Amino acid sequence: MQQETAYVLALRVLGWLAGQDELFDSFLGQSGADAGQVRGLAQDPAFLCAVLDFVLQSDAWVIGCAAELGERPEALVQARALLGGGDQLHWT
Repeated sequence: MQQETAYVLALRVLGWLAGQDELFDSFLGQSGADAGQVRGLAQDPAFLCAVLDFVLQSDAWVIGCAAELGERPEALVQARALLGGGDQLHWT
């Protein structure tokens, strides 16, 4: 996966998340953003990392999101690693 592909996938994940009303509200609460700011923040790789971090908290969310987007669940992890510049620790 390349940086641009990771960026596009993160935007798609954001779109998926925005369609999950309760989950999106929870994300907004955790991130401190409000719905009106999301469009502008979507251009910020750090914000997109926060989106991916949020979804990656739950296997069920990852699997549901990936299935709906037609992606492998691992793609979300790869996108997060690329967008974050490798700031995630790998324990294995």
